[in-house]
Amino acid sequence: VQLVQSGGGSVQAGASLRLSCAASEGTFDKYAMGWFRRPPGKDHEFVASIKWNGDITGYADSVRGRFTISRDNAKNTLYLQMNSLKPEDTADYYCASDFVIYRSSPPSTISDFTSWGQGTRVTVSS
Repeated sequence: VQLVQSGGGSVQAGASLRLSCAASEGTFDKYAMGWFRRPPGKDHEFVASIKWNGDITGYADSVRGRFTISRDNAKNTLYLQMNSLKPEDTADYYCASDFVIYRSSPPSTISDFTSWGQGTRVTVSS
C-alpha cells in the first residue's frame, strides 16, 4: 500500500499541528496503523498506533495526553493531532501500516510495520 503524508511545518512551543496519511488502497481498513518519528541525530521512535477498526489506541509516554491518533476508514486516511507541542517533538514523522490483517491490538514495534509514508518534518521552536 502506498502512503502519502501531508501536514507538518514549523511552529512555536504550545502550538498544534495535524498530520494526515492517505492510503492508496482499499485494504486500509484491515490493518493497524502507526506513527513514528525520527528526531535529529536519533533513531526512529514509536509515537502512536491504532487498531484496524479504531477502537484501541496506544501512545508513547512522551506524547500521551498531548497527541491523538485517529483514522477514517471511509476516507482511507490516518491522522495525528498534536497539541501542546514541545521543542523535543521536533522530528521527521512517518506513518506506517501493519502487515498483519485484523490484528487484535495495535503494535508498537517498528518491525511490525512494513509500508511507510514519505515522512514530514515538524519543527517546534521555544
